[in-house]
Amino acid sequence: MRSDHRLTLRMISSDLNLNRFTVHQILTQDLDMRKVCAKMVPKKDVCLDLLDRLEREPEFFSHVITGDESWILEYDPKTKRQSREWHTANSPHPKKARMSKSKIKLMLICFFDSQGIVHKEFVPPGQTVNQTFYREVLERFRKRVACVQPGIAHTWMLHHDNAPCHTSVSINEFLAEKSIPVVPQPPYLPDLSPCDFFLLPWLVNHLKGRHFGTVDNIQKSVTDQLNGIPAEAFQHCYERWKQRLHRCVAAQGNYFKGDNLICKKNKIHG
Repeated sequence: MRSDHRLTLRMISSDLNLNRFTVHQILTQDLDMRKVCAKMVPKKDVCLDLLDRLEREPEFFSHVITGDESWILEYDPKTKRQSREWHTANSPHPKKARMSKSKIKLMLICFFDSQGIVHKEFVPPGQTVNQTFYREVLERFRKRVACVQPGIAHTWMLHHDNAPCHTSVSINEFLAEKSIPVVPQPPYLPDLSPCDFFLLPWLVNHLKGRHFGTVDNIQKSVTDQLNGIPAEAFQHCYERWKQRLHRCVAAQGNYFKGDNLICKKNKIHG
C-alpha cells in the first residue's frame, strides 16, 4: 500500500491469497485507512499559483523545461487555407484532389526550454509510451540537461501534461528520487501547454503536404525543422505561455482556444 495507494481490494486479496472481506477489515479497522478521491484543484488556481511565482521569481520560467510526445505522419495533406493560390477575379478557381493522411507514422518525444531544444527522441516502431518507457526517456533526458544546459543542471523543473504515463506512481517516485520538481499543468487545457500551442503546430505547419517515404526521412526532416527554429521563437513561446495564464484567470478557468477566451456564453478576445 505504501508504494501504490490505488491498489484495489481484489488486487490485494489476490496477492496475499486472502478474501476481500478480510482485506477490507484489515485496512479499515486494523490500519484505520479509507479510500478517498483525489481533490480536484481548479484550473484558475493552478494558473494563479504559477503567475504568483512568476511575480516573486521573474526568472522562474528560465528554469522550466517542457515536453510532450506526438505522432508525425509520413504524409499529412495541406489544409485548404495552406493550398490557397493567387488568381484574378476572372480566372477559374483551382481544384484540389482529396488526399488521405498516411498510415505510416512515427512518434516524437521532445523537450525544450526558453532557449531551444534540450532533448528529443523518436519512439521505436511498435513501442508503447507507457510509464516504464517514459521513465527510461526521463533518465536519458535528465543526463542530457546536464550537457545542454549546465547552468540549470541542478535547478531545472519539468513541465508535462497530465497523461497517465506522466502522472503514474512510478514516474512520481522517479522524479522525487532525482529531486526534479514538476510544474503543474491545468487539466483539460491543452492551450496552456507550450508543446500544444507552439512546437507541434510549428512542426505540422512546416511538414504538411510533403511525402517523406521512409521513417528515416521523417526523422531527418523533423530533426532539420527542430534545429531550424530560431531562439527568439522559443523565448516568444514562453512569453505567450505567461499571457495565456493571465487569459485563463480572466476566463475564470473556462476553456479557451488560441489567443481567444471562450466562456459559456460570451467570447472574450485576448
